Amino acid sequence: TECVSGCVCPEGLFDDGRGGCVEQKDCPCIHNNELYSSGDKIKVDCNTCTCQKGVWKCTDDVCYGTCMIYGSGHYNTFDGKFYDFDGSCEYVAIQDFCGDKNSSGSFSIITENVPCGTTGVTCSKAIKMFLGVMKTLSNTSATPLPAILELIPDTKKFSEMTVGLYLVIEASNGVMLIWDKKTTVFIKLSPEYKGKVCGLCGNFDDKANNDFTTRSGLQETNPLIFGNSWKQSPMCPDVLQEIKPCDLKPHRKSWAEKECSIIQSEVFKICHSKVNPVPFYEACVHDACSCDTGGDCECFCSAVAAYAQECIKVEACVFWRTPDICPIFCDYYN
Repeated sequence: TECVSGCVCPEGLFDDGRGGCVEQKDCPCIHNNELYSSGDKIKVDCNTCTCQKGVWKCTDDVCYGTCMIYGSGHYNTFDGKFYDFDGSCEYVAIQDFCGDKNSSGSFSIITENVPCGTTGVTCSKAIKMFLGVMKTLSNTSATPLPAILELIPDTKKFSEMTVGLYLVIEASNGVMLIWDKKTTVFIKLSPEYKGKVCGLCGNFDDKANNDFTTRSGLQETNPLIFGNSWKQSPMCPDVLQEIKPCDLKPHRKSWAEKECSIIQSEVFKICHSKVNPVPFYEACVHDACSCDTGGDCECFCSAVAAYAQECIKVEACVFWRTPDICPIFCDYYN
């Protein structure tokens, strides 16, 4: 409708977003605000996407889902809903005994939460995995760092291996549990469980807005009501309010904010556009304030590692550990 000064591409060519003109077959694609040339491939979960004429063409494999439980009561569900719940009891993390068919199922994973510090926040002390047999990962030390593993010898139902820092238990029914031997647990489920599970990790139906489904099948908006419904024992007290450890321990707040600022710093810049750092930063400050009876650096490191893990899932590898920040010293001569 009017003239606009500037450069345009000649007839039949297209702006490539980099100041040049290309044929349509060479048009780039955009992913997370980055330009990719025609023919470039990226990984999205377990699928591979290829840039073709400016449009992503992706394989349509159905991927394993992952739920993360870490630190003092932080949950990231299979469908990506991030919330906090600090209950001191045993809770159903995930199971396939749900709805009208709750009399039958193949597995159940229970998390036992206990106070980690004096502020009232809780950390996962034990993880119990029911697969016809019971497997318990537990902690008997005073600090919130699980240390003991009980073994039930039934190799038909699951295999066990150590991968780097993690203990991996893989069951024959498509359930995998990954534990860092401290306060972080990943639960992975095969696609056949989509929409068939329930618990604190949600229902794995690719919709985050219905993850707060209580044991009785009602949808909630309040994480406290939702979390309380999944306690194993009715004798446990309900959680009535969210605990804010930095308000209870204000002298720890500035240290916590300073340490956790690494998540929002240049170190993780490559990941910021792919995974929102804000909830992970807030969870880190929460944990660093709450662990006031030992293990405070461990709580901080687990919180940063949780964000780094999400970055790895979207192919943003960040080398954030240093000799001064959460070092991991390899085995001698290894």
